[in-house]
Amino acid sequence: MTNKQTHDGTTDTGNAKSPAAIPLLGYADRLSVRAGNTVNFKVSSLTAKPYTARLVRIVCADPNPDGPGIIEHDVDSSIDGSYTSREQGFYPGSWAGTEAALTLDKLNALSISVNLFPTLPDSSTQTIIACGDISLSLQQGRLKGTIGGCEIESAAPLDARTWYSATLAWDSKSQTVTLHHRCINKPQSEQHLSVSCPQTSCSTDAPVTIAAAVRNNQAVNHFNGKIESPTIHGAFDNESSSDQQSLKLLCQWDFSVGIDSLRIVDLGPQQLHGKIVNLPARAMTGSNWDGTEMCWRHAAEQYGAIHFHDDDIVDFDWQTDFSFTIPDELPSGIYAAKIECDGFTDAMPFFVCPPLGKRTANLAVLISTFTYSVYGNHARPDFKPEWKERFNEWNAYPWNPAEYPEYGLSTYNFHHDGSGICHASHRRPLFNLKPGYVTFGYGPGSGLRHFQADTHLISWLHHQNVQYDLVTDEDLHLYGVDCLRGYSAVTTGSHPEYHTTESLNALRDYCHGTVEASHDTPDSAPESALESNEAAVSSCGKKQTEAGNLIYLGGNGFYWKVALHKEQQGAIEIRRAEGGIRAWAAEPGEYYQAFDGLYGGLWRRNGRPPQELVGIGFSAQGQFEGSAYRRHQASYDKQFNWLFDGIEDEILGDFGLSGGGAAGFELDRADSRLGTPANTKILASSFDRGETFVLVPEEQLTHITTWSGEPIADLLRADMVYFETRAGGKVFSTGSITFCGSLPHNNFDNNISRLIANVVREFCKA
Repeated sequence: MTNKQTHDGTTDTGNAKSPAAIPLLGYADRLSVRAGNTVNFKVSSLTAKPYTARLVRIVCADPNPDGPGIIEHDVDSSIDGSYTSREQGFYPGSWAGTEAALTLDKLNALSISVNLFPTLPDSSTQTIIACGDISLSLQQGRLKGTIGGCEIESAAPLDARTWYSATLAWDSKSQTVTLHHRCINKPQSEQHLSVSCPQTSCSTDAPVTIAAAVRNNQAVNHFNGKIESPTIHGAFDNESSSDQQSLKLLCQWDFSVGIDSLRIVDLGPQQLHGKIVNLPARAMTGSNWDGTEMCWRHAAEQYGAIHFHDDDIVDFDWQTDFSFTIPDELPSGIYAAKIECDGFTDAMPFFVCPPLGKRTANLAVLISTFTYSVYGNHARPDFKPEWKERFNEWNAYPWNPAEYPEYGLSTYNFHHDGSGICHASHRRPLFNLKPGYVTFGYGPGSGLRHFQADTHLISWLHHQNVQYDLVTDEDLHLYGVDCLRGYSAVTTGSHPEYHTTESLNALRDYCHGTVEASHDTPDSAPESALESNEAAVSSCGKKQTEAGNLIYLGGNGFYWKVALHKEQQGAIEIRRAEGGIRAWAAEPGEYYQAFDGLYGGLWRRNGRPPQELVGIGFSAQGQFEGSAYRRHQASYDKQFNWLFDGIEDEILGDFGLSGGGAAGFELDRADSRLGTPANTKILASSFDRGETFVLVPEEQLTHITTWSGEPIADLLRADMVYFETRAGGKVFSTGSITFCGSLPHNNFDNNISRLIANVVREFCKA
């Protein structure tokens, strides 16, 4: 049994068909929690046996036997025990449905019109709009109208990625059903068909569905493409219907209204409003977009289209199997509910943060949950089945999204119709958010990224006995700089790439101290979040931010701008606008985010290059391989004796569990024109890079010229930098995704480990 959404957005229980046969799988409904919050765990188990659950604290999620290995500590908790197995399915495909039924009783004439932009017209049946036994659909690319028992179908298929206007009409007096469509950009290209249907009638009231039909309370026949301005006219027995032009407006859904919401709004007299399901893309250019305005907020009438996909899914909406309320005494850290059944295991991680205003350490570790979610279920195009030999040898996490795309892919993948996936969510099983998951099955080291790679830092902190608290980017978004108050230092992990305006502002205010801060609990705050601490935080009032110290231990950080949905919990939007290394490119006119109306894309193109925050920004990318840093002469100045205390080596990090070196895969460099502070000292730079490294597109002007004017070869580097902010904060940055992978080398005894120990010791001084 499973949950599924019906046409009116309510929950219905029925038998679900699971498209893939992973025996044991689950997820937590929240990633960022603190004392008093409740995490709900959703599990699908295909066996008849019960499964067991227990709570573990995760220290290292790297399955490589040449490293620390998987390190988990059992924690006594209320979830420990046995649970009944059950299969839970899921229902991909976006659509919209009304909350109430359309009145069809005593109808004697009807006209349904809609503009459509099909993107996969030749696929199987796709419903455009339906109400009871009335529907307009695509059948192998041909428009098909159905009213009662009468069917009518166009002679020629529609072209892909072309705007059409279509009308399905019925008149009881003439006993005819007509179907008309025309290409909006080619008015001469049109068809008009009419058939006699003497027994046709429309007498059953029913809700209206758009981009799918509903059968047995389940959406089917999903449409791929854009739909704009669905409109219904009609006449009843006591009204005149001498011709179609005399029909009265019944419903007209304007998708340009409420773009940032889950609502669809009916401007007609029946006010037949509805909801979207599985978060199709809004703020899409419509049939009348003329290119004169790029922002949907300024010309909403040109953005009245919604792009639906048959593989959209944002929340599996599984039923809760068990829950865990975070106790006051649970230390901040990475935890997971670990489940086992019939030889299979799974883990559902979550991140426990301290109460606001009640830090337990001088150091805060920033957990990049936005980045984890945006990459969630990334099916890599270079995945090779032979990689699994390494995975099996290491007893690594066995499932990979490249082999199970049915579970929903990442924003680094494409929809079935070739459009880029612009929405992400953690409210579903994310394979690459599991302990032991390996991203790359080639090259030296462990091949880890994101969550698993960040545990190289966590395991280092435990080995060094450094006390720390976790702070998530969700915290930064919801509560701003308040959640960083009192920490001497904040360190990132390996790849803090995705940020909202609010989360980036919080980091800026923390280390640069540029604005006053106040706390207002947002309307979208999670259930139970900080309820016990609101009084303490609010008492902070408005006051100048005290500058803290920031440690940036990654590469390609603070790169893409994202937005969070105000209603759909956990949903993140990315518009891959102009510039940047992009998995796909947003369509012209669709660079502004639907969730908040702001321009999307690179933070650099939003006037906030990473160099302004951490002194360096993305410059080059290659295969998952690493090299080393060579110290610059500036690093030998006595002012940096504290930093290089105990380090005699000129070469730093020519080793590591991530690509074999501390400087690899994605590299950041300093650039004063992009905001690197004038007092920044470049302490070391990478060298001897692999042949696969290329300059990022925003740095390349032509095939022979670059934005900075420097030779391409000189820009393919990572810079290790240090500077102090005007507000008194200190910033240390490394500029490499593979950097943290060098920390555990030689049982944590190496020059990278000593370097970071020196930084943490200095930055965390009381």
